[in-house]
Amino acid sequence: MNFTRKTNRNYLKAGLFIAFLAGSPMTYAQEAIKYQLPPQSIVNLVDAPQIPMEEFSPDGRYMLVLEVPGFQTIIQASQPVLGVAGLRINPISNTTVAENLGTFKGLKIRDLSNGSEFSIQGLPQDLQISDVKWSSKPGVFAFLNKSLEDTELWLADLNNKTAKKLLSKVNDTYGSTFQWNGDGTALLAQQVNSSRGNVPVQNPVPTGPVVQENLGGITPSRTYQNLLANGYDETLMEYYLTSDLIQVDLQGNAKPIGIKGIFKSVSYSPDGKYILTEKVVKPYSYLVPIYLFPAEVAVYSSTGSKVKDIYTIPLADKMPISFDAVLEGPRNFEWRKDKDASLVYVQAFDKGDPNVKTEVRDEVFELGAPYDLSSSNKIFSGTYRVRDIQWGDGLAIVSENWRKDRSTKMTLINPKTNQVVKVLSTRKSEDTYTDPGSFVKNEKGQLLTDGKGSVFTQGLGASPEGDRPFLMKWNVQNGKQDTLYKSKRGYYEEPIFFNNTGVLYVSRESAKDAPNVYSVNIKNKKESKITNFSDPYPSIANVQKTLLSYPRKDGLNLSGTLYVPADFKKGDAPLPVLVWAYPREFKTKEAAGQVKGSPNRFPRLAFRSPVYWVTQGYAVVDQADMPIVGEGTSEPNDTFVEQIKDNASALIDHIVGLGVADRNRIGVGGHSYGAFMTANLLAHTDLFAAGIARSGAYNRTLTPFGFQGEARTYWQAKDTYDAMSPFTYAPQIKRPLLMTHGMDDENSGTFPIQSERLYAAIKGHGGIVRLVMLPKEFHGYRSREGVLHTFWEQHQWLEKYVKNNKK
Repeated sequence: MNFTRKTNRNYLKAGLFIAFLAGSPMTYAQEAIKYQLPPQSIVNLVDAPQIPMEEFSPDGRYMLVLEVPGFQTIIQASQPVLGVAGLRINPISNTTVAENLGTFKGLKIRDLSNGSEFSIQGLPQDLQISDVKWSSKPGVFAFLNKSLEDTELWLADLNNKTAKKLLSKVNDTYGSTFQWNGDGTALLAQQVNSSRGNVPVQNPVPTGPVVQENLGGITPSRTYQNLLANGYDETLMEYYLTSDLIQVDLQGNAKPIGIKGIFKSVSYSPDGKYILTEKVVKPYSYLVPIYLFPAEVAVYSSTGSKVKDIYTIPLADKMPISFDAVLEGPRNFEWRKDKDASLVYVQAFDKGDPNVKTEVRDEVFELGAPYDLSSSNKIFSGTYRVRDIQWGDGLAIVSENWRKDRSTKMTLINPKTNQVVKVLSTRKSEDTYTDPGSFVKNEKGQLLTDGKGSVFTQGLGASPEGDRPFLMKWNVQNGKQDTLYKSKRGYYEEPIFFNNTGVLYVSRESAKDAPNVYSVNIKNKKESKITNFSDPYPSIANVQKTLLSYPRKDGLNLSGTLYVPADFKKGDAPLPVLVWAYPREFKTKEAAGQVKGSPNRFPRLAFRSPVYWVTQGYAVVDQADMPIVGEGTSEPNDTFVEQIKDNASALIDHIVGLGVADRNRIGVGGHSYGAFMTANLLAHTDLFAAGIARSGAYNRTLTPFGFQGEARTYWQAKDTYDAMSPFTYAPQIKRPLLMTHGMDDENSGTFPIQSERLYAAIKGHGGIVRLVMLPKEFHGYRSREGVLHTFWEQHQWLEKYVKNNKK
């Protein structure tokens, strides 16, 4: 069977597809080349070890130190991928396929009670760990091990420092793969359907056409990839995604409980006596991905006997194109975390249509046994869409938001009487300076409280001097807020674990210091260093890093992060510059002008980082502000082109004024929406010597039902769609443009044809353009070979058209 079906066509059976028009207007070439390497200093940075990640046990005794893998090899990236119902799965190992491996390759344990470090005996030799979930039993956790041949469920017991495999053929393709029961004595896991047999074979001789039909109903949908296309696709989806629910104890004794299906979600009730399931059911759709398919909501006993079919959520193909649109009818069923076995769900009072004028948008209902919807009890009415409810010790907090005007609201309710106590917060979601942070939860998923009416939050701490993360104690009864910890100036200190036992664990870093974990006594502020991770990038340790702040011509404050080679001094000749950016929409200038990021973050040289080029004698501006503001009733995108021109002009004037940049040697680049921005800047300005556009969308008529933050359709905002499409202005793109695109790009809207067509349009009008199509790469490039070749392409382009630009 051909498992690469439903991905984009392979241009050549070997090598990379390269097309370019360069040199004189008459020079055209197409070639297949082998993977190339950028300068060794960039290779060394790409191959540098990754900074480990940490995971804490709920009681705070243990810290897992997880070894992060580097990029996959092209061999790993060439494992079979099946695109089905909007998903990408590996049909051999029965798992989803991520842009990275999605796993960790090593594991060490730190006992925080005595500072000792130890390893676990019995782990698989080629460890690929993911999905760590702690038991309610101290020191015990389960995890998935994802090999090339299988996905397995494993158990680790830190009390005896051993691990063992519990279950093979775990189905990790969709939904809730596994979860603990309430008392930590067993797990419930999805396993490949035991009776599925051999892979279905497609009849090579068609039996008739594939027909889609619409009989007058309004069914708009955005562009999705890897959708179902015919009956055979439906058969494949059912074959690979159908699971048996298996209960397995800590000794590895596995028992099917008699429930099978394609599970969107599976969860135990807090008391462990019931199981809530959402199973995908027909009719399937060829227009939307699986998460919008109909789903049957039901409750079973923990032994597998059905208690109640509650509701069937309908196919979500008729919702209006709006970020605030939802399904009509009950949705978002989940267990109420502060009760033994009560469900809560949300239902749209406005029937899911944000265009309806009403003071109530969503209502929240509670449903207890025997789980008959007609006996539901309304517990809350929301002004906006209800995002979530956090349950705690004698209190509950409802969070709502309204995307159109960025409104967000938090309301305190009494969970015993379901009465509103007070509104805790009303603000605009894009106003990061007033963000109170996210709630800290305990091991049961409930709000962590002090038992006296206070909860805890942690947040980024955005401010005019950059982000300063914090931990806050918030008495939601009287409104008093106490900052228990705030990142010190000169550092970026992020709270990573707190369970109200007097000790906070933070990850501390600076522009020159790699992140390390510290424990902080909340009362006396005494600190202890827990880890000693070294700098993986010593070659750029002395690079100069500055948080820029500069005005746009309309007074809007902009920011960005400037990296300059270590040996650059004031008065030296101006440098060639690489600017990297990504546009974002805002409804107010105040929010758009807020400082973003921190000058004290340690560089993380992921694939999307442009900082590599500081090693090649370039100044680099990363995360250059590209706000697109539409205040009041105006839409941001109506002036998209004008605003990115103003943003870019303000940045260039500023860095030239600093004496850092040579105005004639500045290149611009971006990935995805940043690539779209890059092509627009080259089409409408002469500010840049050249551009790099990776995996972008350039013709907005191919995304007619909305894109990015744009909720209007092409027919509602035709002039805006056309004005924003660099494809429309291809004859104006005269500055050199390098385009790269993953052949297997799965992202909604960024089909590879977007790059193909813009390349053809520029080529057809005599522009200087190069198109590189990367085999086996997704929207984010994942193989070492593909990433290094992309960097080689970028380096050649920058050297030729930016650093050595003679104009």
